[in-house]
Formats: sequence, structure tokens, C-alpha cells
Amino acid sequence: MKQRRTPDAGTPTSPEDEADEAGTALAVVSDEGVVTGWSEGARALLGYPSEEIVGRPAGLLLDTVVGPETLSEIRHLQRWIGRIPLRHRDGHRTAAHVLAHHRTAGLTAPEWLLVSALPVGGVHPSDDTLALWTFEQSPQCSLAVYDTRLRMRRSNTYATDAAQLPEEGIRGLRISEILANPIGDSLEEAMIQVLETGEPQYREFGRQAIDLHARAWSTQLYPVRDGEGIVRGVGMASHDNTEQDRARRRLQLLNDANNRMGGTLDVAVAAQELAGVAVPELADFAAVDLLPDPDSARVATDGEAPAGTAPLPVRLRRTAHRSVLPGTPEAVVAVGEVDRHTAASATAECLATGRPVLRDAYDRLPADWLEGDTRREETVRAFGIHSVLAVPLQARGTTLGVALYARHRRPVPFAQEDVLLAQEITTRAALYIDNARRYTRERGTAAALQRTLLPQRLPHHAAVLAASRYLPAGALGGVGGDWFDLIPLSSARVALVVGDVVGHGVQAAATMGRLRTAVRTLADVDLPPDELLTHLDDLVIRLSAETDAEGTSSSPQTSAATGGFGATCLYAVYDPISRVCTLADAGHPVPALRTPAGTVDFLDVPAGPPLGLGGLPFEAVEFTLPEGSALTLYTDGLIESRTLDIDEGMARLREALAGPAASPDELCDAVLGMRPPPHRSDDVALLIAFTRALDSAHVTTWDLPAEPSVVARARRLVSARLTAWGLEDAAFVTELVASELVTNAIRYAAPPIQLRLILSEPPGEPEGNPMRRLICEVSDASSTAPHLRRARTYDEGGRGLLLVAQLTQAWGTRYTTAGKTIWAEQNIDETAD
Repeated sequence: MKQRRTPDAGTPTSPEDEADEAGTALAVVSDEGVVTGWSEGARALLGYPSEEIVGRPAGLLLDTVVGPETLSEIRHLQRWIGRIPLRHRDGHRTAAHVLAHHRTAGLTAPEWLLVSALPVGGVHPSDDTLALWTFEQSPQCSLAVYDTRLRMRRSNTYATDAAQLPEEGIRGLRISEILANPIGDSLEEAMIQVLETGEPQYREFGRQAIDLHARAWSTQLYPVRDGEGIVRGVGMASHDNTEQDRARRRLQLLNDANNRMGGTLDVAVAAQELAGVAVPELADFAAVDLLPDPDSARVATDGEAPAGTAPLPVRLRRTAHRSVLPGTPEAVVAVGEVDRHTAASATAECLATGRPVLRDAYDRLPADWLEGDTRREETVRAFGIHSVLAVPLQARGTTLGVALYARHRRPVPFAQEDVLLAQEITTRAALYIDNARRYTRERGTAAALQRTLLPQRLPHHAAVLAASRYLPAGALGGVGGDWFDLIPLSSARVALVVGDVVGHGVQAAATMGRLRTAVRTLADVDLPPDELLTHLDDLVIRLSAETDAEGTSSSPQTSAATGGFGATCLYAVYDPISRVCTLADAGHPVPALRTPAGTVDFLDVPAGPPLGLGGLPFEAVEFTLPEGSALTLYTDGLIESRTLDIDEGMARLREALAGPAASPDELCDAVLGMRPPPHRSDDVALLIAFTRALDSAHVTTWDLPAEPSVVARARRLVSARLTAWGLEDAAFVTELVASELVTNAIRYAAPPIQLRLILSEPPGEPEGNPMRRLICEVSDASSTAPHLRRARTYDEGGRGLLLVAQLTQAWGTRYTTAGKTIWAEQNIDETAD
């Protein structure tokens, strides 16, 4: 059996202080109930010598019978205590308190260790002395006793040392008189509750932010009762929790820094949050100064200035500051102002070394570290600034600036733990500021790119009177890929398009530009809306494949369905002659239509898949629109957001469109006015077109037989119509164009043949009348495509389309279900000039 160490023989002890093996009865019993160990104290208790009892059943020692159920319950316990009846060796009955430990760790087999203190004749006379010594000498615990009048009767050494008051000087005083502050009042109220209720009370007091000499305490107050249970006083035990409180405050400060600075992508806001976190928890004044161009000042995070190199004067822009005093009077520069820091300043040294710099006025006079800076020296002396800490703002190997912390209200200067805390907070802030700086730069690049890719102004057109609006997303959303366009088509028709590229940033803006260019190219060949979206879908698939092949990371907002990136698009073609609008939709919100009567409806356009899925068809649908209708195309950012349900958004849009508006511009303003407050997470693109119709006064159509003699008749018909329109100056060119197109239709195509003249006159605008256009069309039943060719010297033909191309501003071919239409367009005003 393991023997415990007893006091050395040379150690002065008294009999009542000694504690040895003989004072405890100790036995070891196996799980099977066999005694395997026996001490001298056990022999003194029951009379058995070791050789008589070891190896025998432990049940021989009991003066009672223990049932199997009780043994089964005890076997699963880790520890048991109770009073047991025992049988002495000489046969008399005795009883003892036994503490049993079930031991398993490190043993080959489980066993029970049973211990029982031998009787020492009741309470020893020295127990009171021991208790008093324990009370007085308790380390790390302030103990005091107050009577029922709340007067202090006794306190231990730790309590008087913590209060820095001698016991004889405060004995008989109340706690509110000893502390004379809100903490003393709170403790006295707790003492009264203990006396009234007889229940313990707990109080916790943290360090004061301004007084660093103060300690953090947790205090337990409890009733002190006599032998009859009557409360005779109040005991107070207080523990110093300063280190725990300091660690808790440190974690809380870091958590606050993350929460406050992590929610913004604005450099100024992030800098101001850093100053707000530091004051008043860490400093009395804090300032954040950033380099005007951080990219030009790369400093390694663990680097030092070359030996013997003095820091040069530096120029920094004050981005944020904060003080415990109203109005931040300690600041010598205003926010946004660029200031010069002397070479001897803590700021310059911090930038040169890349490490925190602590300047203490107790060690160095202000004149020593503010040499040549009279404004700061005056401020230091005026406010009593005695401790300054400069910490570099470093992120990703770049020094962004310096965070400066100062103390003047607190008497205690910055300590090493404050330096570490300031460094950690500043490092985290530097990452947020750098993220904001990078985001701002990327957002500016994306916004500039988007501005160049979106239409600068919509063209004037005879078919519609249109207006548009574009609103970028909020600060956290970033520039998106929404776009709109109005594309003039042949025969005075116009294409209206609105689209939305999934994601935000430069990539979304660039993708938007590529898709808008593709739509214009496909529209130029007069593809029907459903076919155009099919080609656009193929393009998105190819772009997505290229992105995946290049390993370009997708935006977090990228659609999972497309793998790389996706888009939605709505394409509409309006013909002012027939007033028919043909639309096809690729996963985009349906357009709204306000009729001249003022009713607003959302058009039932078949929903096609978003661009980039592939393999699914798009369907076109036709609507005949009354003249003066307002066709509204938009992106989902207008009707849907985190705080706006799509049904509610469409209801708001319907209400806004139903209001009075004399022009598309007014209607656009009304629609955007119904939006909820800013903080949009998505862009908004809006295109509203008031439809117009070209009546018989602007359109003339002739059906012609497929005979060569009809060419002369066609020239006469064209000349007469131009005279009626007052366009005699355009007669020569138009007759020649009509003659060549009709001749080609008779020679190479199939009947029926139709000739049509269209005079396109857009409405006048304040800045002047737009260009009038004269369009000559010839339709036939053949699908054979005409093409230009250069005629040789002795060829009799081959010059017709070349002449048409030379004499007109544009020409082309449009295929229809019945054949094709060859058209040529002239700018009348240019022809007249």
C-alpha cells in the first residue's frame, strides 16, 4: 500500500497538528468483496491485525447483512459515503462514517478504497484558532463579516490590502462608508436583502472604462447564523476577476470590431467604425489616416527601415477620428484633409518600420516627439495627452496608413497588452478597409465599363416615343449586368430589348456588353424574336464553356443552373404600320402594357427558359397594340428585393403605370418613385415606349404583275407619291431604286410582287426634329437571297444592287413566311441637302 509522507522529524509540530497514517482507518476491498489491504488505523478501529483479515471476506467486518440488490447498486457507483455498523474483533458492536472510492484507473482489476477518520474526542480546542488563521490568511479572496447593523466586524488581510485601508481604521464602518461609491451602495443594498430574506446574494462589478486602477470583483453575500439558526450577521466573500474581466472585454472588443466593420464596403465608414471601436474602450482619442495612394507604398509586414535611415516626412489623409470629448477637439485636421507628419513623429516612424510605435510623455517630453509640429504640440499640452500609440494599417503586404490612439483622460499610459490589443483590432480593420478600397475600385471600373456599354441616349424613331432609366445596385450589391436597348429595324419597325446578366462586378458588366452587341448584330439581320433568343442562348452556352475552360471563378450570385453564368432577356419587335408587337421571353419578367384608356395589364408572354440552359425552345407571341399604348419593359430589380415580395412589386408597378403621365419620361419617374427606400441588392433597368402608328398618309403599297413593262409604271407611281409628299428632290434616287428592285424581282424571283413606300417621320423633340427616312421595299414569294457583285466591263447586268447600295444609306433583305422583302432606306434631309 502506498504510504503518505509525514512531517520530517526536524519539523517543529504539536500533537494536535500531526496527521499520520494512524489517524485514519484505511482498507482496500476487491470487487469480489475480499480484503486486500489493511492499515494500522484499521487495526486500531476494529482490532484485527493485517495478517488475520487480509484475504478474508469483508462481510466479516459488518454488523449487518447487505442484500444483493444493495450490492448491485453500490457496484455501479464511483463514490459512496455513509455510517456503517461494524463488528469489533472482540465481538462488541461499533459504527463509523466510511468514505468509499471505486478505483479503476491504472489497476489490473477494480477495487474499493475505504477510509474512516478515527475519533479524536470531539472538537479540538485549536480548531477555532485554525479557523481564524484561515479566515485572515485566505489568498485571492477578500473576506469580511458585518453585523446586523451592517457594521464591519472583521476582515482578512487580502480585503484590507485590496482596499488599501487598515482594518482598525475601518472596523465599525458600513460598506457604503468604506467605499463611498455606487459599488458600496449596491453591496449595502444586497446586505439588507440578505438580512430580510435570509438568502445569499451575488453581485458582479467590472472595471470602469476610465479608471484603470479599478479592479473587477465578483462578490457573494450570505447570512451568518448561530447554533439555533438565527441570522447574526452577513458574510462577504469577494474574488478578484480582473484578469477574466480583461480577457472578456478584449474578446468583446474584437467581436464588436468584427460586427461593426465587417458590414460595410465603404472605406470612410470602415475607418470611422475602427475609431468608434477604440474609443472609449481602448483610447480617449483615435484617428485613422490613410495614404493618398496605398498602392505606391508597399511595406512588408515584418520589415524594418534600413539601419541608419531616418523616416521621412509623410503626407496622410485624415479619414476618420473620434474622441471621448464632444466635437473631437483634439483633432488638428479635419476629416478629408491631407496633413504632413514630421520625421520625428510616431506616425512617420510607424510607417518607416511597419511596427507599432509607443510614445510616452512620462519618458519623453512632447517637444521631443513633436519637434517642428507646433499645432500638435499645443494640442498635447492643452489636453494633457501623455501616451500615444501608432499602429500601421497593413493588409496583404500593403501599408494603407496609420491608426493613432492617444490617452489624456485616463492617467494610465498604454501597456504592452494594450499594444497587442490595438494591433489586433487595427489589423482586422486594415483587412476591411482594404476590401472596401478594392471593392470601390472594382465597382468604379465596372460602373465606368457599364456606362460605356449601355445606350447613352435612345434614338428618335417614328414607331415609338421612348425613355429609359438605369439604377445601379446599392453599395453592397455592386454593379450588375442589367441592360436595355432600342434598335431601329427595317420598314420603320423597332426592337425593344431588356436583359439581366446574373451576378455583379466587372465580369457581369463585360458579359452584358457582349450580349448587347450580339443582340444588335442578330437584330440587324432581321431575325424573328424566338430565333434571335435561340442564337443568343447558344452564345451564352459558349461563353459559359469558355469561362469554365479558363478556370475563371464564378460570382457568388451565379446561377447554379448554368454552371458558369446565365442571363435573362425579353425581345420585342413593334411594327407601326400593322401595330403588331411580337415578343419572345427567355426567363425574364413579363412586360406591362397601359392602354390609351388607362388600364394596365401584364402581357401573357409564354415563359421561356433563361439563356444558357440550351435545348429548350423559345416561343413568340403577337399582340396588336392600340396607338398611344405604353409598353413597359424592366428587370426583376424593379419588382423584387429582400424586403419586397414579387406580387407586391407587380402591384406597385401596376399602380404607378396607371397614374397620369404625359410622356415616357414622366412615367419612368412615376415608376421609380414607387420603389421602397434604397439599399437595393440588384440593378434596375427600365424601358418605357409610347407606341405610334403610321397611317395611309405615310405608307403606300402597290401590287405589281411579274411583267417587264411594269417597271416603268412603278417609276411613275413612285414619282407621283413623292410629289404628294413634297419630296420631289428625292424622286430621281427613289425611282432608280424602285426600278432596280422591281426588275430583280421580275427576273429572279416569283410572284406576287409588291412595292411599298414608307415615310418615317419621328416626332419633334426640344433639341430639334430628328432625321426623316424614306423606305422603298419590294416583296416577292422567293427565298433566294440577292447579293452584291462587281460587274465586268462588258457585262450587261450585275450593277443594280451596287447602285442601290451607293445611293442609299442602308439596304438589306428580310425573310418572311411568304418569301422575302428587299428594302432600301434614304435619309431624306441629307438627300435634300
